[in-house]
Amino acid sequence: MTVEKVDATVADLESHLEKLSAAAADGKLKLLLFLADRESPSSSLTWCPDCNVAEPLIYSKLEALGKDVLLLRAFVGDKPTWRDPAHPWRADPRFALSGVPTLLRWEKGAASAGRLGDEEAQVADKVDAFLSAAAGN
Repeated sequence: MTVEKVDATVADLESHLEKLSAAAADGKLKLLLFLADRESPSSSLTWCPDCNVAEPLIYSKLEALGKDVLLLRAFVGDKPTWRDPAHPWRADPRFALSGVPTLLRWEKGAASAGRLGDEEAQVADKVDAFLSAAAGN
């Protein structure tokens, strides 16, 4: 089983979502993970401490899931951009983001029921329960 990671930004998320929707019948579990931007291009760390804890935990849980996964990593921008109440992903009712990291299942062109917000996405038991439900296990 594989985990395919695709990176997106505010500028190109819509084109990636269209591809996700077009690939609906491929049998892969489709997830969106909203994260803070990296501190630098060569760094694996972000400006968000919660993202730095949640990201490796989520990846390890996805690898252990035993299902093909397409993970769209959507980077929210730098801290001032994200803190703006008018940030497009805060205002978009499809996402209604209030914090990062946030993990959503994407199904039939929309976020499906259930999400892990910034306080839950770094808790192993919560990630396990979310992924188990999302994968239909």
